[in-house]
Amino acid sequence: MPLAPFKTAEVLTMGVELELQLVNTADFDLSASAGDMLHLLERTRFPGQVMPELTESMIEIASGVHEQHETLLAQLQRMRDALVAAGDRLNLAVCGGGTHPFQHWFDQRIFSKPRFKALSSLYGYLAKQFTVFGQHVHIGCSSADEALFLMHALNRYLPHFIALSASSPYYQGTDTLFDSARLNSVFAFPLSGRAPFLLRWEDFERDYFAKMEKTGVVKSMKDFYWDIRPKPEFGTIELRVCDTPLTVERAAALACYLQALCRHLLAGGEPPPVEDDYLVYNYNRFQACRFGLDGVILHPRRSESLLLRDDILATLRRLAPHAEALGSQSALAELHEVAEGGGNDAAYLRRQHALEGSVEGVVAAAVRCFRMHKEKEKEN
Repeated sequence: MPLAPFKTAEVLTMGVELELQLVNTADFDLSASAGDMLHLLERTRFPGQVMPELTESMIEIASGVHEQHETLLAQLQRMRDALVAAGDRLNLAVCGGGTHPFQHWFDQRIFSKPRFKALSSLYGYLAKQFTVFGQHVHIGCSSADEALFLMHALNRYLPHFIALSASSPYYQGTDTLFDSARLNSVFAFPLSGRAPFLLRWEDFERDYFAKMEKTGVVKSMKDFYWDIRPKPEFGTIELRVCDTPLTVERAAALACYLQALCRHLLAGGEPPPVEDDYLVYNYNRFQACRFGLDGVILHPRRSESLLLRDDILATLRRLAPHAEALGSQSALAELHEVAEGGGNDAAYLRRQHALEGSVEGVVAAAVRCFRMHKEKEKEN
């Protein structure tokens, strides 16, 4: 099947998708209740889209298309409130976090949908191990070539998003010592990682996608699990490295950070991307996953070592005029606080484990964060 034509979108518009955990309120383990949740939400007016995901203990929600932080945040908050209300009726809790701290992958059930059954058949146990939870951010592009430019120009900034969103330190009952253990599960898939370095859509479609399709390995862009990929049917690029944050407020802030970065890059704020930018890509990605904001990355052009939190703070300062133009100053101010000392969600969950003394207490804290959106609770 030929690649879908690249739909022209309003440049710099944004949308958010969040994969969320469904949790049993009795023991805080995952609950295979997606069918019940989706059935209930079909009968109510949900202020967005809600869809099944690969296993029955997770759902995905998607916002509409937005130009500004204020409207995106308002919709995400309405969606959260609707999910909490539905969960209360079903005696379920909903929460963020990139991994569930103690679920067993072999207990998970594949959601009964043809695509998910096919993925399970192809990938075996990896499919159930893919019960992890991420945030995807879409940014509108005026052309397919612009999408490829942004996709590669953003490569050096992807560690920022990993570190700022990291919320998966615990997996299978253990502290992994990673801030984002979720991305290790994603990296197990053969079509994950980075996209090939092509800057013209004609070349991408003819010299890469058509050849990959001919092998039978892929049928559509959905078959690529790249960290960032073009989405031709939406006219967007889709950033996929973020863990699902504990609050929708943080999710909206991350989307606005990406929007401001794209505006900066399209304005010619940096030299155009080159293939050699990727020489340090996997190293930087690992540093962000393992150490979060305390990771040390290498600048791809200068081979200079940078403390990730310092690089984020410097970038936020450079983006201030763009944030003002886009109306997202408050969103970037939240991320400034995270990088300057407030810490990411992984640090918060580790503090909760120290206070509660159990991984169940970690889930309970994540549920409270999503339900009550109390960012100040993290200061405890």
